[in-house]
Amino acid sequence: MKYNIFFLLCFIVQFSIAQPDSLYIKKKNIVVEPTPKWENKNKGGIDLNEVAFVNWSSGGSNSISAILSVKSTLDYTYRDFVWSSSINSRYGINQQESQPLKKTDDLFELNSSLGYRRSKNSKWYYSARLNFKTQFANGYSYPDTSNPISKFMAPGYMFFGGGMEYGKDIKRLSLYVSPLTFKSTFVLDENLANAGAFGVSPAIYDDEGNVLVPGEKVREELGILVTNYYELDVAKNVSLKSTANFYTDYLNSFGNIDVDWEVLVDFKVNNFIKASLGSQLKYDNDVKTVVVIDEDADEYAQGGAKVQWRQLLGVGFVVDF
Repeated sequence: MKYNIFFLLCFIVQFSIAQPDSLYIKKKNIVVEPTPKWENKNKGGIDLNEVAFVNWSSGGSNSISAILSVKSTLDYTYRDFVWSSSINSRYGINQQESQPLKKTDDLFELNSSLGYRRSKNSKWYYSARLNFKTQFANGYSYPDTSNPISKFMAPGYMFFGGGMEYGKDIKRLSLYVSPLTFKSTFVLDENLANAGAFGVSPAIYDDEGNVLVPGEKVREELGILVTNYYELDVAKNVSLKSTANFYTDYLNSFGNIDVDWEVLVDFKVNNFIKASLGSQLKYDNDVKTVVVIDEDADEYAQGGAKVQWRQLLGVGFVVDF
């Protein structure tokens, strides 16, 4: 009897010593399932530039300019699936002494991208993208402020397509190639549509100037889209972002490439103050120069397509919310 009790005690001690190891082994084999992850970022900022003169011998005009920007992003990741959406808006004005208020920047842009890769080690994603872009207010060829050359949804652009996207770190470097991308150009203003602005078919008039066939308000294209995004930390608190888009239409002038390339350099002073230096280069053969024929009759004509370029330099405030 006493031997049985001895062996029972030995067994209990052995079991109690071995139990943590066996539990440890089981824990090592537990596979943690990934969970969906949402990430939301919101950023607002204002860039200011002001010049003032008092008895300045070299002359000059007092001026002040400001650009207000708001950007919101929402990212979703789960296993090998990624979804990224963003809304980007900017509006800039400039006021010079004894001159009317001028618009310097105007943008409303919506982006949404879906991606799926076959394995964790793959750097290629099957992707689908949507991009929509327009402006808030009328645009003018200053100093003429009586004849707008652009308006809200005149133009408006929408790209939608699917393809492949390469990205080792897809948030900082990506190359997207879509062999099938639909492009829609909206010119919902009657006068600009009749003039054939931004590539739509112009109106057909009779000999007396009456409209027989109204101008096209929506132009649709099907082509190839190539997009490259690159983000680089140049130095401490200095970052560079480059976005380049190249598009050519299968049906109309294949090989004639539309270009939209934007480069932005951010200089971060602290969490609330920054400086920005930006450049944007655009070319679209369908976007012709609008020439005013008769200001009183609101008559327009088309000129040739030209390279468009804008440069931005500002110092301002930024806040995350």
